[in-house]
Amino acid sequence: MTSGVEAAPRSSRERILEAACDLIAADGIDDVRIARVATRAGASTALVHHYFSTREELLEEALIHSFERAGEERFGEQGEVEETATRALARAIGECLPLPGSQEREWVLWVELWLRAVREPGLRPVAARLYERYRRWMAALILTGTESGEFDVDVDVDAVADVAMALLDGTGVRALIDDPAMDVEAARTLVAERLATELGIEAAALAQ
Repeated sequence: MTSGVEAAPRSSRERILEAACDLIAADGIDDVRIARVATRAGASTALVHHYFSTREELLEEALIHSFERAGEERFGEQGEVEETATRALARAIGECLPLPGSQEREWVLWVELWLRAVREPGLRPVAARLYERYRRWMAALILTGTESGEFDVDVDVDAVADVAMALLDGTGVRALIDDPAMDVEAARTLVAERLATELGIEAAALAQ
């Protein structure tokens, strides 16, 4: 790291990471350059290099930043809001599909991480860690429903969590690329129907 650059507030680092995420989502990871990130973040290239020694380090940290921030929002505590397990799972289905806006952006970044992890084995533990957090969150939602009696008590919680993730990933990619046979609403309906069958409830109960 460049020792001659005066340390800036933490918000500057986050602003740089957000700028990198915006550019990755808009143009793809291969076209992102430090100078462009600096311009978008309203920072100097020296400041970017103060936090990130190389372009590769910046891009990796940007992807991790995006997913960890989204994870805190999605997989963290839900505060004091009371909702049934069925409602919570319905909400989760919607939050895990590429709806226009921030969720679509997250999906683009997630696909970039998939591709990068395929090419660079060093990133695979990062992707695996994020998937494990996702799986724990999904399994906890399902377990809550079995314990409350809303879902079939004989459900294999971990297996259904894996099914849910597979359905969301598969239909989500098709919706992201504008497959005419699988838009976001069709994806939501398909996921709800298949999970409802697994859980022994009506599909309508998982519709938002």
